[in-house]
Amino acid sequence: MRRVTPPDDAPAAPAAETPPAPATVDATVAAPRDGGTHLAAGAVTAVVGFTSAFAVVLGGLRAVGATPAQAASGLLAVTLAMGAATILLAWRTRLPITVAWSTPGAALLATTGTAAGGWAEAVAGFALCGALLAAVGLWRRLERWVRLIPVPLANAMLAGVLVDLCLQPVLAVADRPLLVGPVVLIWLALLRWAPRWATPAAIGLAVAIAVASPGVRALDPGDLVPSLTWTTPEPSWSAVVSVAVPLFVVTMASQNIPGVAVLAGFGYAAPLRPAMLVTGIGTVLAAPFGGHAINLAAISAALAAGPEGGPDPRRRWRAAVVAGCGYVVLAIASAAVAAVALAAPAGLIAAAAGLALVGTLAAALGGAFGAAGHREAAAVTFLVTVSGVSVGGVSAAFWGLLAGIAVHLVLRAARR
Repeated sequence: MRRVTPPDDAPAAPAAETPPAPATVDATVAAPRDGGTHLAAGAVTAVVGFTSAFAVVLGGLRAVGATPAQAASGLLAVTLAMGAATILLAWRTRLPITVAWSTPGAALLATTGTAAGGWAEAVAGFALCGALLAAVGLWRRLERWVRLIPVPLANAMLAGVLVDLCLQPVLAVADRPLLVGPVVLIWLALLRWAPRWATPAAIGLAVAIAVASPGVRALDPGDLVPSLTWTTPEPSWSAVVSVAVPLFVVTMASQNIPGVAVLAGFGYAAPLRPAMLVTGIGTVLAAPFGGHAINLAAISAALAAGPEGGPDPRRRWRAAVVAGCGYVVLAIASAAVAAVALAAPAGLIAAAAGLALVGTLAAALGGAFGAAGHREAAAVTFLVTVSGVSVGGVSAAFWGLLAGIAVHLVLRAARR
C-alpha cells in the first residue's frame, strides 16, 4: 500500500473543483504545534462513532440469532477490527482515513430476522460480505459493477429497512412515556443546540437509566468481562442473498462511497481499492466472532479530516490514528456496554437506537426520491422492502432491490 501525500489546504471544495495540489513541506517554516488537537479530535471521533450506534449493532446481531454472549462478542470483534483498520490505513497513507462499523448494515440485520440456518448462517453471510468488499479492492471490474446499481435504489432499500427501527421511539414513548420521554427530550434539545452530541447523549441517558433497572443490577460481574466467542460459519444460499449481498450493497452505497466523498470534500483523495481490501479482510477476520462489517466512516470521518483534526491538513492523519487507538480502548469496555444494553428495560435502548437512525433515514429518503428519473423504481424498492415480505427464506431487502432494478430497466428501455 503506497503512501499518499495529503493536500496543502483544508477548505471543503465542491466536487467539480480540482483538489488542492500535494504539499511540499518547507523545512524553514515551523509547523503549528497541534498535538493536543490531534488527541482531542481522535478521542471525540472514537467516542461519537462508538456511542452513536452500538445499540443498533447489538440490535442487528440479536435479530439474526445471536445470543447475548455472541452479540457482545460481535460488538467487541467489530470494534477491534475498525480500530485496527483505522490505524493501519491512516498510518500507511498519511491521510485522515477513519473506519467504522456498518450502521446501515446493522439496521438491515435488525429487519432481516433469524436465518433458516441460525446464527452460524448469518456469520457466514458476514464473512461473504467481507469477501465481496475485499474483491472490490482486488478487482476493478467489480467496483464498476457496484457503481452501476442506481444510488437512489440503494437509498430506497436502506430507507425501507430503517422505517421500522425509526418507529421504535414513537412506540416506546406511547407505551412508556416516563421512561423513554427524557431520552427523546435530550435528543431533541441537543439536536437544536449541539447536533453532534444529540445521539451520544440520548444513548448515554438511556444507558444511565438502564443501569438503575433491576435487570442490570442483577448482572453477573463475569458478564462485564470482554470475551470473543467463535462461531463456525455455515455458508448457504440464504446466507448469500439474505445477508451477504444486501449487507454488501448497503455498506458500499451508504458508507464507503459517501466516505470517499467526505474526504474529497476536505481535499483528500482516498485510495478506495486499498481501503476496500483492508476493510474486507477485517470483516472476514471479525465475522467468526460475530462482527458484521466494517467500512470507511462517513459522518464521523469529518471529525478527523476537518479543521477539528488540526490546523495542518498534512498532519490530520494523526487524529485518525488516535481515533483507531480509541476504538481499541472502547472495545475493552464493549462487553460491559453490551451487557447493560441487553439487560435494559424493554424498548429503552431500541428507542435510543431509533433516534440515532433518524438522520440516516432522512438522508436515505432524500437520496431515494430526489432524482426525478428514478422515483418510480425507488418507490417500488422502498415498498417491497418495508413490506417485510420474505420469499424462499430470502429477506425483503433483497427482493426490494431486485424489484426496483427490474422497474428501472423496464422504464429505461421505454424511454429510449
